[in-house]
Amino acid sequence: MAYESPLLGLSGAVATPDDHPEQGVPWHWGDPFGEQRTAVRGVAVVDRSHREVLTVGGPERLSWLHLVLSQHVSGLPDDAGTEALVLDSWGRIDTHMVVAHTGETVYLDSDPGAEATSALPKGGRQPLRDYLEAMKFWSQVEVADATADLAVLTLLGPDVPRVLDALGITVGDAPYAVTPLADGGLARRMPWPGRSAVDLLVPRAELARWWQRITDAGARPAGVWAFDALRVESLRPRFGVDTDERAIPHEVNWIDTAAHVAKGCYRGQETVAKVHNVGKPPRRMVLLHLDGSPEIYPETGDPVLHGDRTVGRVGSVAEHHELGPVALALLKRSVPADAELRAGDPEQDRAVQAAVDPDSVPAEHVAPGRQAAQRLRG
Repeated sequence: MAYESPLLGLSGAVATPDDHPEQGVPWHWGDPFGEQRTAVRGVAVVDRSHREVLTVGGPERLSWLHLVLSQHVSGLPDDAGTEALVLDSWGRIDTHMVVAHTGETVYLDSDPGAEATSALPKGGRQPLRDYLEAMKFWSQVEVADATADLAVLTLLGPDVPRVLDALGITVGDAPYAVTPLADGGLARRMPWPGRSAVDLLVPRAELARWWQRITDAGARPAGVWAFDALRVESLRPRFGVDTDERAIPHEVNWIDTAAHVAKGCYRGQETVAKVHNVGKPPRRMVLLHLDGSPEIYPETGDPVLHGDRTVGRVGSVAEHHELGPVALALLKRSVPADAELRAGDPEQDRAVQAAVDPDSVPAEHVAPGRQAAQRLRG
């Protein structure tokens, strides 16, 4: 049965459409652009309780996760976090998660329906927890599904410290800093979306009470519409929306933030290291500004066209309170940043003019291995 947040029963909550990736939580509370403005200039709270939460305990939790995940976590301090991926054997992205380590437990929260490619000979996709269980072997770790116990709420905006003070919560300023909550759960500083964000993993049984406390402290209710618009502006991808079955971490800005280029011993590491050291990713993620005058928008998975040639794929599409209609897209590296593009499926009459935001084009990566080879050749 699909998840449905209890907060959808509150006055003003508008449900996310059933076919939307963020279904199950409020899409907005009646004023999506006003909610975005508050999330940028004041403080807003977003219900993200549809996210799934796993916990990993045991004395070997960090050393074991270091072998399973793409990120360097063997020395992750207490009350700290990061982001991480599970890759398949070809280095393609299986799933993305945000990590928090506190109280001798590692918390992994991910988008709903997180899966990974089985390591067994038969292959196939399996729930993330099942994959982790299958990878335990003799390691002294305990993997548990804490989704029924913990729910995610996200605070956004420059006035977040004021709300945290009212709640009696102190979180470090470093990205991904973690602090446990007195009644269970944790708070985690996030570097996105926007300039100030804090995730609260609160007891799910107390979700409505936490929501009331946060809004009483001055946070405005905002929906995932606002969160996604600010995420797109921040050039942060969502797995399964901004990635396809071929996507590798280098294409969507997940190198360093979620995948370590020098750490060995994890599935897909060969691809990560090879592309970083001697190659270039075939595509790059950019921000597209869409022509909003036809009031027609492309959809996730639609092509990006340069003339009659398909040169990319549309990911997240959002209506931003200042930028207007925008989208993240995976484009071939050969596409010039000033190319005249169309985004959308012309056969469905939803192809619109699109332009790459030049500030979104990632800096050209200089492969250290290729550079060293060139020096040797003189």
